[in-house]
Amino acid sequence: MPSAARSLEKMKASVVLSLLSYLVVPSDARVLGRCKVAKKLQEGGLSNFDGYSLENWVCLAYFESKFNPSAVYDNLHGDYTGYGLFQIRNNEWCDHGKNLCHVSCSALLNPDLKKTIECAKKIAQGKDGMGAWPSWTLNCQNSDTLARWLDGCPL
Repeated sequence: MPSAARSLEKMKASVVLSLLSYLVVPSDARVLGRCKVAKKLQEGGLSNFDGYSLENWVCLAYFESKFNPSAVYDNLHGDYTGYGLFQIRNNEWCDHGKNLCHVSCSALLNPDLKKTIECAKKIAQGKDGMGAWPSWTLNCQNSDTLARWLDGCPL
């Protein structure tokens, strides 16, 4: 095989390996089931917290992270990064910004959800309530199908 062809093959292999590395999910990342999320949120005291039903919180968790407590997403405009189950914004709530929750952003990625729930309570007690999350306003607030979020969950 001529050296130019060998170089091309090596380059193709390098590109394929690079692309595959983007598809690999870290071994500690895991998406929680809907009922598992509901149970953890209930145990954390979010059921009827500040007048918001557990169904609202489960709905929010789905639309923010698809129940992935390890999710980290950058805002399209680059204004902030969202962390964890509720995609809590770094510019206000964790240690990469104003740190109003007095928590490290990485602590919001823990699947035990304790720090996430503590911070979410603080956010919900603010002037906007759960409206601080636009996805809640769009998908969960005033929804007549909220009960489905707890269907079949042994709580």
